[in-house]
Amino acid sequence: MPKLVILDRDGVINQDSDEYIKSPDEWKPIEGSLEAIARLNQAEYRVVVITNQSGLARGLFMLDDLNQIHQKMHKQLAEVNGRIEAIFFCPHSNKENCNCRKPRTGLFQELANCLGIPLTNVPAVGDSLRDLQAASAVGAQPILVLTGKGRQTLRLKEELYNIPVYDNLAAFVDSFLAS
Repeated sequence: MPKLVILDRDGVINQDSDEYIKSPDEWKPIEGSLEAIARLNQAEYRVVVITNQSGLARGLFMLDDLNQIHQKMHKQLAEVNGRIEAIFFCPHSNKENCNCRKPRTGLFQELANCLGIPLTNVPAVGDSLRDLQAASAVGAQPILVLTGKGRQTLRLKEELYNIPVYDNLAAFVDSFLAS
């Protein structure tokens, strides 16, 4: 198995909002998430983000705003010696019927192609059902965290058969690195 962990962004790394994260000021890390990423890096894991960003298609923010949000995330990660190797994002809305918007697997397949590896059993941490479905569809190991939309997702028990559940990213990383 490659030393790789895939993360969703909103609700896993940073606080989520039903109003979307539209600016760097609105991007606030979930307590312990940046340090958790740094611990993965220190254990020589590559960390990649795969995220739906339909606020672009909705005109709620521009690509420059998204880049500034990601610059803030990278800067705050660097302050704790953490690093995200790449960010794959879907800019489309549901209506566009693209292949890259989770639960579809286009971005996961793009990642696998870029790295030249299968994603079989690679942990993919998310807070929504679509995150888990996309991971599952490519053979990755879906992981649910209860931050963001995670508690709502947990109510879909029949959809979550055999999927590990953690309070947050830090709790997942603690358990993952201990095993």
